Amino acid sequence: MRSIDFLFEGLIIGISIAAPVGPVGLLCIQRTLLCGRIAGFVSGLGAATADAMYGSVAGFGLGVVSGFLVKERIVIHFVGGALLMALGTRGLLRRPAEQAAATRADQRGLFWSYASMFLLTIANPMTILSFTAIFAGLGVASSSNGGVAAATTVLGVFLGSAIWWFALSGLASLSRNRFHPRALRRVNQVSGIVILTFGVYGVWTSGVL
Repeated sequence: MRSIDFLFEGLIIGISIAAPVGPVGLLCIQRTLLCGRIAGFVSGLGAATADAMYGSVAGFGLGVVSGFLVKERIVIHFVGGALLMALGTRGLLRRPAEQAAATRADQRGLFWSYASMFLLTIANPMTILSFTAIFAGLGVASSSNGGVAAATTVLGVFLGSAIWWFALSGLASLSRNRFHPRALRRVNQVSGIVILTFGVYGVWTSGVL
């Protein structure tokens, strides 16, 4: 199989993994509505980086890393749930204007947008099993040039995920100017409650408590 084929299949994988709407997608939309398209897109890039990292572990056969992530999945899952609870509570209690000011598109705000989304996405270590199965099905490891095939597929995963977040933040941005302050506050409250619920569920199902 040619490298371009692995790149294209990686694109499809990246979009497919990013597309289901969950707490990460909801946060991307929330940040776009409150802080603008750049903040939403940068948040999505954090998730795309985490997807690419998991793809690298699966594609290059990093068994030690994979084993550690699976072994410590309970703790990692708990930390992810706790982070969601913190983000949900923060969004629920803050007014939209305050939250937008706190995460404005400056270096500090963009770094937090990126880092928090990366941590949330990486907090699902079972994703590595999905990537391992997908890469095995594509024949990445058995390719005549396994290293190039793995790197090309991982690049495709990152680009596919990034394309999805670019599109989602763009669509959310189109609706931003249609919301008056009261509506934005309501969106902030609803999304905060949903994200907090995801967090409580994550902590409860992690098995730590």
